[in-house]
Amino acid sequence: MIIPIRCFSCGKLIAHVYKPYLEMLEKGESSEKAFKELGIERFCCKRMIVN
Repeated sequence: MIIPIRCFSCGKLIAHVYKPYLEMLEKGESSEKAFKELGIERFCCKRMIVN
């Protein structure tokens, strides 16, 4: 899967949080908690990482 560098909607940098997000999910954390810890708050950015 190709991870976009920036969110298509708002332009925020998101590529640097993809691997830490996957690692948190593997440890058993919920996706909402992982997003909160990584500083991803907007729905458009969350959509870019999950899809």
